[in-house]
Amino acid sequence: MNPKRLISNTQLSLLMLAFPISCMGQQKLSIAGTWYFRMDTADKGISEKWFMNYPLSQETILLPGSMPQRNKGFTPTLHTQWTASIYDSSWYFDPDMAKFRQPDSLKFPFFLTPKKYYVGPAWYQRKIKIPENLNHQCVILYLERVHWQSTVWIDSVLIGQGNSLSCPHEFVLPENIKPGTHLLTIRVDNRILNINPGKDSHSLTDQTQGNWNGIVGKMFLIAHPLCYIKNIQTFPDIVHQQVIVHLSISNQTKKSIAGKIQLNGYSFNTTEKLHVDPLQLPVHLPAGDTTLSINYNLGKKIALWDEFHPSLYHLTVQLQTQAGKDIDSTDFGMREFKTEGTYFTVNGKKTFIRGTVENCDFPLTGYPPMDVNAWLRIFKICKSYGLNEMRFHSYCPPEAAFKAADLTGMYLHVEGPSWANHGSSLGDGHPIDQYIYDETNRIDQYYGNHPSFCMMAYGNEPRGAHQVAYLNAFVDYWKQKDPRHLYTGASVGMSWPWVKEEQFIVRSGPRGLPWANESPNTLFDYQKAIAGHDIPYVAHEMGQYCAFPDFKQINQYTGVMQPRNFELFRDILNEHHLGDEAENFLMASGKLQLLCYKGEIEAALRTPGMAGFELLALNDYTGQGTALVGVLNVFWQSKGYVTPSIFSSFCNAVTPLARIPKFTYYNTDTFQAYIQIANFSPKPLQQALIKWTIRNDKNHVLAESQFLKKKIPIGNDIIPDTIRFPLYNIEHAEKCTLSIEIAGTPYRNQWSFWVYPHHQIDLHHLQNIYITHEFDSSAVQALSQGKNVLLLCADHVILGKDVSMHFLPVFWNTSWFKMRPPHTTGIFVDTTHPLFKYFPTAYYQDFQWWSIANKQPVMWIKDFPPAFKPIVQPIDTWFRNRRLALIWEAKVGKGKILACSSDLETNSKKYPEANQLLYAIIQYMQSSAFQPKYVVSVHQIESLFSSNDQSGTYHSFTTDAPDELNKKQ
Repeated sequence: MNPKRLISNTQLSLLMLAFPISCMGQQKLSIAGTWYFRMDTADKGISEKWFMNYPLSQETILLPGSMPQRNKGFTPTLHTQWTASIYDSSWYFDPDMAKFRQPDSLKFPFFLTPKKYYVGPAWYQRKIKIPENLNHQCVILYLERVHWQSTVWIDSVLIGQGNSLSCPHEFVLPENIKPGTHLLTIRVDNRILNINPGKDSHSLTDQTQGNWNGIVGKMFLIAHPLCYIKNIQTFPDIVHQQVIVHLSISNQTKKSIAGKIQLNGYSFNTTEKLHVDPLQLPVHLPAGDTTLSINYNLGKKIALWDEFHPSLYHLTVQLQTQAGKDIDSTDFGMREFKTEGTYFTVNGKKTFIRGTVENCDFPLTGYPPMDVNAWLRIFKICKSYGLNEMRFHSYCPPEAAFKAADLTGMYLHVEGPSWANHGSSLGDGHPIDQYIYDETNRIDQYYGNHPSFCMMAYGNEPRGAHQVAYLNAFVDYWKQKDPRHLYTGASVGMSWPWVKEEQFIVRSGPRGLPWANESPNTLFDYQKAIAGHDIPYVAHEMGQYCAFPDFKQINQYTGVMQPRNFELFRDILNEHHLGDEAENFLMASGKLQLLCYKGEIEAALRTPGMAGFELLALNDYTGQGTALVGVLNVFWQSKGYVTPSIFSSFCNAVTPLARIPKFTYYNTDTFQAYIQIANFSPKPLQQALIKWTIRNDKNHVLAESQFLKKKIPIGNDIIPDTIRFPLYNIEHAEKCTLSIEIAGTPYRNQWSFWVYPHHQIDLHHLQNIYITHEFDSSAVQALSQGKNVLLLCADHVILGKDVSMHFLPVFWNTSWFKMRPPHTTGIFVDTTHPLFKYFPTAYYQDFQWWSIANKQPVMWIKDFPPAFKPIVQPIDTWFRNRRLALIWEAKVGKGKILACSSDLETNSKKYPEANQLLYAIIQYMQSSAFQPKYVVSVHQIESLFSSNDQSGTYHSFTTDAPDELNKKQ
């Protein structure tokens, strides 16, 4: 492997070039339009010399576009070989899924289903006309994004081959090409052949964009004089207020030539437009390629680029020689992205990365947007949610994304197009090793000038016995080659080996919530996880908390991808008599998801020395089993349970924080909190007036105070002020809210907590209630006598024992992780029910439900009447959609029963919330309001405690598993 070899020669001396082309001042001929088209399913087009046949066939296709976009290919079947890993094959074998495996109603559950699918060579052909005025010019064919490997012929002469997944494919036409009509033939092959990036790489996997075949973006011929500018690279020098311009010039006249170069620059999106004095220099250019370095002074006043003020310059370079005039241009920003200890700095100021992972998930087209406006929309949404960074998982976006990020002030973490795992590996001498160097060099040359381009990695979570040596060499190579960006080996989980040369770390150590094993609090942070590291540490793929599917979005899939997975989940829900609960499940699970994201993001912001996080993700991921981890859907639209203002209240450049030891109290306790401010704004906050207020659910102020902080520096220091609020005046169960704000700013955050009186409950001496832990003959007899029965059955549930409910929701999804717990995404609470007169709650699971829901058994009420609704309903994984209950009531014969599978009897002695809920149940059952709506039979209840039903048993039918489930050495 030779890292310095960027491009392999073809059999001919004509090479595919790897340099960006700006069309200012040159003649450009569009080749978009109708092309002849032919699929090559037998891969015989080259041997049969299809490039000599005109037309290829009578079939045509509109370019730019992909085969799925133009309805080309085959309809997917049960036997389609996907470019993707599938770790849960139960769908192929489960008898309950048989109806979804029928050819006329195929509903594949693991990712979106393309309307048409094709993997193999496809041929595209048309005639082009070279105008007379392009004679004796250098003509280049430009194809902005090809998927994947291209071979080009002109008039049956092989021009070259390209294999970039990240950058344009460019080809120099023969220098002796004459004006007139010529036959252009392009063969595109989207198979994984000798270069294997990994079948789950987001650059080509069916998990996200899909493994499409085609050519998208700009398509044209561009003509230059025989002496022309190949490439401009700009290197900002803020200290000396200049930009160092590296010019690559190609002199194809075959002789030395004299000329002059002129540079012109100006800022174009600043309040004050800054004009830079032109610079003109004489040059002497030998035949062939020459690289020049020019220091271009920007003047006494310069505009810097960052997330707050994304100021941009436009640079035009004019080359005048006897061969003619050539003009090229580029945009750039005066930006330095560096490190200072464990922090990133932008232009010398500390920043905190608040990022999201973008997974190339664009269902309408199947490929990333090629226009700036589409990316502007996405980045503006991200900024409105308080984010300032985006990581592109195992792929590089097109130039439109960089331009939009430049304009909006988004920091970009770009990756090579590889997840070298699941059938591939890195550092083991395979062609992928050289390809990563080739591809990242192309990425740097095409997009390196963009100030938004701040970080680069090889890609995601590799496999390979020699990956460490490879990645150390990779990072060292890039540190020496281009100081404009920072470099890490790969974005990885904790089981991957360490890469010592990396300039920053992206790893999963500083993430996660401890609430599965301890009651919720905000005292914790991630200091232990990042301890011992002296470079910036970014949390890898933070979050991954799921919400229930939003079936309202199904009608929006009007493009190449079909939401068959969502349709399948919806159909299962309907079969289990839960279809009318879909919106309730979405909203309730979404609120829990939001609570978890808030908890994790705030923990990161509380952590001294932590550099940032990258969420997985702000929007949904429609593959790998359907990972509904976003507070936004895959189209970057709200699902209805959070607004930008709410999300950005705990995720922003300035975020008020509170360290709170617990969220449920007796009214004999004192509420305490410690204020902390995370300030990563452009400068320290001067004379900051910090206000805190505690209100009850009626918005009455219970306590408030304020204090002046002369200076809040950049960082996340704890403010030396403690909130103390004795709770003795709160006589009844009540929800309270603490809010902290910085007066005169939009920065405000809040936390809810609950206060309860302490009840002495004696279950052995209750009037009018028969208490039992088993549904035995005594319980049946009590019901037959018309008694009220309270069934506290935590240790006796059989039907439902396979369902694991935690306080935290499903992580990523239960299919990809082979039904790893937890299996639920929160609870839906019937808040209209009179039981909650003494237990204040919203319709969703909040902190006061922790001891009631966390690791508690649930009841699978599959045999109950179809219309039956529990009072508190756990929300099952959408792959199963079992009808579950935590608390339910019913009429049984002459009697009435209320059942609860949470261990309230034990936990009421430990936790205020469990004590209060048990009290509320007793008060309700002793009141006239205890009038259950539904009727169930003794037999239906008995099925919960004696059933041998195996219909919920899970088998993945797959031995392979994600890396997180495999023990690494």
